[in-house]
Amino acid sequence: MGSDETEEKRLRAAALRNAESIRIARHRAERELLATKEALERKTEELQQQRAWFEITLSSIGDAVITTDVQGNVTYLNPVAESMTGWTSAQATGEPLERVFRIINEYTRQIVENPVSKVLQSGKILGLANHTALINRSGRVIPIEDSAAPIRDAHGKIAGAVMVFHDVSDRRRAEVALRASSERLRATFNQVAVGIVVADLNRQFLDANQRSCDLLGYSLDELRQLTFTDITHPEDLSETQAQARALLAGEIPHCALEKRYVRKDGATVWSRTTVTLQKEDVTGEAYQFIGIIEDITDRKRTEQALRDAQAQAHEIRSGLAAIVESSDDAIISKTLDGVISTWNHGAERMFGYAAHEVIGKPVTLLIPPNHIDEEPAILHRLRRGERVDHYETVRLTKDGTLLDVSLTVSPIRDISGTIIGASKIARDITQRKRAEEALRNEIAIRERAEAALRDADRRKDEFLATLAHELRNPLAPIRQAALISRAPTATEAQKRWSSEVISRQVHHMALLLDDLLDISRITRGTLELRTEMIELAAVVHAAIEAARPTIDAKRHRFSIELPPEPVHFVADPLRLAQVLSNLLTNAAKYTDREGELRLSVSCAAETITISVVDTGVGIPPDAITNLFEMFSQVASSRDRSEGGLGIGLALAKGLIQLHGGEIEARSAGLGHGSEFIVRLPLRRTSVLPQRQTRASTPARPVSRRVLIADDNRDAAESLAVLLRMDGHDVTVVHNGKKALAAFSAVQPEVALLDIGMPELNGYEVARQVRQDCLGQAVTLIALTGWGQDKDKAQALAAGFNHHFTKPVEADGLRELLRSESLDN
Repeated sequence: MGSDETEEKRLRAAALRNAESIRIARHRAERELLATKEALERKTEELQQQRAWFEITLSSIGDAVITTDVQGNVTYLNPVAESMTGWTSAQATGEPLERVFRIINEYTRQIVENPVSKVLQSGKILGLANHTALINRSGRVIPIEDSAAPIRDAHGKIAGAVMVFHDVSDRRRAEVALRASSERLRATFNQVAVGIVVADLNRQFLDANQRSCDLLGYSLDELRQLTFTDITHPEDLSETQAQARALLAGEIPHCALEKRYVRKDGATVWSRTTVTLQKEDVTGEAYQFIGIIEDITDRKRTEQALRDAQAQAHEIRSGLAAIVESSDDAIISKTLDGVISTWNHGAERMFGYAAHEVIGKPVTLLIPPNHIDEEPAILHRLRRGERVDHYETVRLTKDGTLLDVSLTVSPIRDISGTIIGASKIARDITQRKRAEEALRNEIAIRERAEAALRDADRRKDEFLATLAHELRNPLAPIRQAALISRAPTATEAQKRWSSEVISRQVHHMALLLDDLLDISRITRGTLELRTEMIELAAVVHAAIEAARPTIDAKRHRFSIELPPEPVHFVADPLRLAQVLSNLLTNAAKYTDREGELRLSVSCAAETITISVVDTGVGIPPDAITNLFEMFSQVASSRDRSEGGLGIGLALAKGLIQLHGGEIEARSAGLGHGSEFIVRLPLRRTSVLPQRQTRASTPARPVSRRVLIADDNRDAAESLAVLLRMDGHDVTVVHNGKKALAAFSAVQPEVALLDIGMPELNGYEVARQVRQDCLGQAVTLIALTGWGQDKDKAQALAAGFNHHFTKPVEADGLRELLRSESLDN
């Protein structure tokens, strides 16, 4: 009993110690929990403060900000983003970013891929391409610049993305205004009557207007290789350099001197050259010369003549008179009252008056009434001692003809320097004016041609984008059907369905390619019609049958009106049905559900008229003209097209013209439906190539040794399976060298060679095979995606017997392999 009590005490003591330990541990845990709670509360408060700071910051910055979660759904819009997008932050939260932030190319109006998905995938900061515009909720288009960046959590994991963007409308307008201002400045620069040049501080020419180039005889590019000193007359070089040094040293504000230049052709040109320094606005440091060059050659000649006249009056007077009389220009002198005092032979030839008819009469005799105010102004300037240089105006001849002339009028002074009259030189510039007008017309024509070229290029780009879209569309069902067909759980019905889908989509792609090839053949004039005597109603019903699925799918009301009696005429039934089904399909596509379509046919003595009318979207007047051109699609209707390359009408026009007919489109405008009218000649006998018919022969089973060489393994193997199913012995290789080796090993009867193989292409393989005696008998068939006439000719020249364009029509190939001609 004593031992039990002792054990009990020992156990009780141990229990008390354990309880005390538990109490102490619990108190410690409670203290730690309390500390943790306080720290969490502080952290939460800090986060709330940070969030408030973040929201205030985003609300106050000038840029628009949108944040998304990791799925690309909007989580926040700041006020600027709300204003620009038209969405409030509450409305946008949870919406896909693409719906709130719709962006397009500013010029092409094509949808631009939103960069947030790339940011979320790559984790990198990205910016949109240039010329991006935002379409806000009300449809307004706003040019923007933006960037996108990932948002990461504390562990560096991407938790979303942020878009920052701003409106650049003002900058775009400023850029347009700047370009226009620059163009106006350049036009003014080139059209002023004096020469203007720009040179660096080393006197190297930087720029010059057209008048300077004409004056100096150099092109702009040639001038840029020269300096002022290179073209300055040697006798004027020292003074020119001294003036430039004084200008650079700040000793003079500008320099103006009369000097001579040596033209490219060696001739000397006198000028009054005024040079100033252009300085930086901030530093005031000079960085280039601006020179104004005024041609004073004529004045210098006159002044020289007058100086010589004072020194040797008789001799110089005789010489000057000879010059004046022999000049082609009209040289006239007059008093300060405007009375003619001298008149040279040039003036007689130019104006038709003899000297005795005009001397002593007012010079206004030569001035048209609407220019009569010019003479008082010229006389006023002369009395002040000013010279009138190269003044372009209009003057009147004796027979009433108006002449474009350039006048140089200089004051004449006596020995004491008093102005006593004026010397006037008039040059006929009619031919130059005509040349300038012709040049302006040529520039206008060129600008129109360039605009047409840009429009054609734009339509070509749109066509290529549409073509890529249409060729990609069938790939999705083909890929999905292929996956279904090889799924281990697929039923036989599902496999048959998959095969039908693949065949149907491949057929659709082949039709697209056929349309392209038909357009190419029509353009090159190589498409031939296969004509025969046909019955019109049969062709019409064939076209309706082809278009019926599209018409029925949209539940249109369709009516048809045909002549009561059968109409027989010569045409290509397949091509004519192709045109009519195209018109009916277009009418169905561009007409809203449950619309009305009508096809009517009428016959006259020599013409068949077919009309397709719909109640659809209509055609704007400005689109009618180009509707039948290649790559042309009506922009306002493109979103209703439900697929297609936009070449159907161009193809229809080409086929109708080959028949000797015409096609036109009519519409009262958008929303008022359309009418397409086809007119065909009612020919009773064929004037076009006739259809060649071939008697069919019953197929017979045959087995041949076939070699297939194609680097596309799927294409090669699938074709091999088809041919093996027909009983042929098929060998497959995947490059040109292995194809040559297989010829020796297999000795095939037929070889199907892909043209674009690695190592050796199909042409090279064919040439080498034909050089071997064993290769003379083999039938060579070219497989290629190139199907133009030149490609077929190149294949035949290389030694091929046949040319098949991919995708290969299996029935045609099977028929060829069964043909007895391969045995001969």
